[in-house]
Amino acid sequence: MTASAQPYTLAAEAGTGGTLLWVVLPYIALAIFVLGHVWRYRYDKFGWTTRSSQLYERRLLRIGSPLFHFGILVVLLGHIGGLLIPKSWTEAAGISEHMYHIGAVVLGTIAGVATVGGLAILIYRRRTVGPVFSATTRNDKAMYVSLTLTIVLGLAATVAANVVGGGYDYRETISPWFRSIFYLQPDPALMSGAPVLFKLHAISALLLFAAWPFTRLVHMLTAPLGYLTRPYIVYRSRDVQLGARAPHRGWERTGS
Repeated sequence: MTASAQPYTLAAEAGTGGTLLWVVLPYIALAIFVLGHVWRYRYDKFGWTTRSSQLYERRLLRIGSPLFHFGILVVLLGHIGGLLIPKSWTEAAGISEHMYHIGAVVLGTIAGVATVGGLAILIYRRRTVGPVFSATTRNDKAMYVSLTLTIVLGLAATVAANVVGGGYDYRETISPWFRSIFYLQPDPALMSGAPVLFKLHAISALLLFAAWPFTRLVHMLTAPLGYLTRPYIVYRSRDVQLGARAPHRGWERTGS
């Protein structure tokens, strides 16, 4: 058997359902994610925003927003490292599987709890503060449900497999499958033995990525680099007297 034919044989072994979930769905989600952002940026630039509600309420926002954003940043970095960096690389760098496992579980659990806690505060704020709730669209509600489901499933999978259970090395199965998608040699058989919670987490993440371009989550892909080079904004007043002090002699306004 040639190397090029191996992924297709494994796909056949995984069955039709496995092919749909671990080959077709990832490519559909990836295509929608990329093309959706291009479409959104081209035709909805003014809608490319978080629609900040800070003016309506700040106390809960000051607690929930940093907690959520710092937590989700650590979670994303952990996912990038765990999914994209092969196990052989970390072992070559002197990081044993035990060391990696302990670090990933401790940091992942702490970051996951912080993310869920911050998200819970933000959802509570959005539901209980009248003006914030009035500004919440159906799209926002669906996004919060999808985001919460993905995060909770990921945290539950980590706790069930690596804290309560005997441990599960996802870098032997899920990580190679994820990389195989980008190699254009998808290997769905790698996902056949993964725990159910990990599978549900992966599916919910793919669906979230497909919906991502059409929600307020687009702001996460925007770096405010324009603020560094844009000119100053000059404000002009229509008042007769500018400021709280009377102008010095010779500096009075002469016209409207």
